[in-house]
Amino acid sequence: MIKSMTGFGRCEIADEKRKFTVELKSVNHRYLDVNIKMPKKLNFFESTIRSLLKEYIERGKVDVYITYEDYAEDNMSLRYNSALAAEYLRYLNSMADEFSLENDIRVSTLSRYPEVLVMEEQELDEEELWSGLEAALRGACEQFVASRIKEGEHLKKDLCSKLDAMLTYVDFIEERSPQIMKEYRSRLEEKIQEILGDRQMDEGRIATEVTIYADKICVDEETVRLRSHIKTTKDTLEAGGSVGRKLDFIAQEMNREANTILSKANNLEISDTGINLKTDIEKVREQIQNIE
Repeated sequence: MIKSMTGFGRCEIADEKRKFTVELKSVNHRYLDVNIKMPKKLNFFESTIRSLLKEYIERGKVDVYITYEDYAEDNMSLRYNSALAAEYLRYLNSMADEFSLENDIRVSTLSRYPEVLVMEEQELDEEELWSGLEAALRGACEQFVASRIKEGEHLKKDLCSKLDAMLTYVDFIEERSPQIMKEYRSRLEEKIQEILGDRQMDEGRIATEVTIYADKICVDEETVRLRSHIKTTKDTLEAGGSVGRKLDFIAQEMNREANTILSKANNLEISDTGINLKTDIEKVREQIQNIE
């Protein structure tokens, strides 16, 4: 099966303690380029997340959005900094003695000083946390891959249609080329007859001129290679897999053959057909850019 590099996936995993939401979206890119946006508390999972994504994705610019909500009521604890409280009190007593002031410090007052009493989030259970995050990631990736496959099938259908159209152009060029040679020989004989009048024409010389002309405009090799490239492209599409790079290379070769045909064309019909052929090849190349 063929996969597009355009895709979207979303998955939400929630229980009584927490909720994970993962969204993935991508566009075409030459390589795999992953950009992850997630809460800081999940940053230590980044390497593991990237490894997981590579199981599902080979190419494309992928944006990953992860949100995390913690519902647990027992995930916070109060920490008392005894040493800091003693330091505050020592300085306050020193100030009272130095300036002959009444020391009116109470426990309630001291407790409000910075960092004396601090609310701290308890350490997370990494294994439990990863279990929920992994489930959300895999769910989003599966939906993401499914959307890429669906889009890939549309691309395959469109590409096969364009390849069939290209074959009709190749057919026309192959059928028309021999006729051009006959027409050229006929025009050459008429021209020589006008010049020589009743005198005998040199058939050998005419054959030589026609042969030289044929060498200049012959596109047999180009059309044979084009047919081969079109067939290879179709076979590759049927085989499926990550074939984007291979198809892009074949499309470049097809474009090269079409350019050669246009450079050799000495006939308006073949020139027009060659232009149509080149136009379709460019459309095929554009579509191939979206295949993984």
